[in-house]
Amino acid sequence: MEFRGNMSRRNFLTRAGCATVGAWASSLARPGTARAAGHGNPPNVLFISIEDLNDWVGCLDGYEGVVHTPNMDRLAARGVLFTNAHATATVCNPSRTSVMTGIRPSTSGIYLNEHHPYRVAMPDAITLPQHFKNNGYHTVGINKIFHGRDASPLSWDVYERMKEKVHVIESTRHRINRAVTWAQLDGPDEDVGDVYCAQTAARHLKQVHDKPLFLGVGFNRPHEPYFAPKRFFDLYPLDSIVLPTVSPDDLDDVPPMGKALAATYSKGFPELEDPEVQKHVVQAYLACISFTDACVGIVLDALEASPYAENTLAVLWSDHGMHLGEKSHWCKMTLWEESTRVPFIMAGPGVPQAGEACDRVVSLLDMYPTLVDCCGLPPVAALEGQSLRPLLNDRDAPWDHAAITTYGKNNHAVRTARWRYIRYSDGSEELYDHDKDPKEWTNLAKRTEFAKVKTEMAAKLPKVNAEPMPVPPKEPKKRGQ
Repeated sequence: MEFRGNMSRRNFLTRAGCATVGAWASSLARPGTARAAGHGNPPNVLFISIEDLNDWVGCLDGYEGVVHTPNMDRLAARGVLFTNAHATATVCNPSRTSVMTGIRPSTSGIYLNEHHPYRVAMPDAITLPQHFKNNGYHTVGINKIFHGRDASPLSWDVYERMKEKVHVIESTRHRINRAVTWAQLDGPDEDVGDVYCAQTAARHLKQVHDKPLFLGVGFNRPHEPYFAPKRFFDLYPLDSIVLPTVSPDDLDDVPPMGKALAATYSKGFPELEDPEVQKHVVQAYLACISFTDACVGIVLDALEASPYAENTLAVLWSDHGMHLGEKSHWCKMTLWEESTRVPFIMAGPGVPQAGEACDRVVSLLDMYPTLVDCCGLPPVAALEGQSLRPLLNDRDAPWDHAAITTYGKNNHAVRTARWRYIRYSDGSEELYDHDKDPKEWTNLAKRTEFAKVKTEMAAKLPKVNAEPMPVPPKEPKKRGQ
């Protein structure tokens, strides 16, 4: 199914969804295309962040049905898709803080969303855009790159906030307590925040900059509430929705602490046990994915038509995944695969293997040192990730690094090519063999024959588990607010 519609103001996103792989790829090789930064100059960086997007992207094949993501797929087709990429945390603030500072949550003590002011926890940290700014880049941030929409001039020369005024079709609105809300939208596309972000990015790409450009674009969806224009819901008729395959006894072998962490956001919502309601939730999430993909298409089309088409390194990533019923869970905030696995794509200068997929285990913590490496910037000593440049050049290059995901102090998952090992702060464990059990239905941690595997995996756990950063007191509201 294609995104097609008339050329009205309201439906301009349908055109973005029709973009093809060949257009941008051919423009990169087209002789005579102008750009501000010529050959031999540092590449520009287009840094696209997406909120709460799991592996339900066409090129990742995470959804068991059909998902429409032509723009993310075309980016993957002209770059390297990391098919086994994992977040450093399954909560927004610690994940984004670690990506943007290169420091693990277990090192910084930023474990939860309430532990917000990372500048207090790490006053000397050099953020990713800050390092680029310090080395001659013009840095522009749009909407949610850091968790708190950090507009610090240390990081950004220009920072623009999202503007949104959604028009909900009230007859389609449904809310399940604090678990999930969804609705279809009407009204002009331009009133939706993610469209505003895409248009703002396009505007910056049309401008001529006298320095190399670092452009960060942060999309809110598919974060809940699941609001998207009606036509994106129409892509997914309810009778076509495929619910995730689950095991009724999946949680029987999960230790109590694992259940307790997940239960924080998954218990007390009996309505979510109804398969028909589940279909509505999945439909809404898919609609938001395709809506976000169309917004990504606006940015990619603007890049193609810009002076920077030939010399821009594009990166697309999500801060963490999302459960849509797997392990009876309807949120993020676990240490299981659905919460940790994320889309991660790189394309452009320094990425020679266009259209290749790399199945090596990588972490979002590796993004900062990789961009520094690919752009020829001085290294930052404090970074705890690894440059992925060897894998960009050769997906079969030696690579023995694991991905570590943290949710709260001393709760970690270690992911390797075959295994997921989880240890909670009370010492309880989970172990899953992804060669035989990709859905993580059978916890092997108590079986003696896997003791050696557990020992080897445990050796990869973080050696530092900082105390949680104190939650800052809420500022009193001023009179009249």
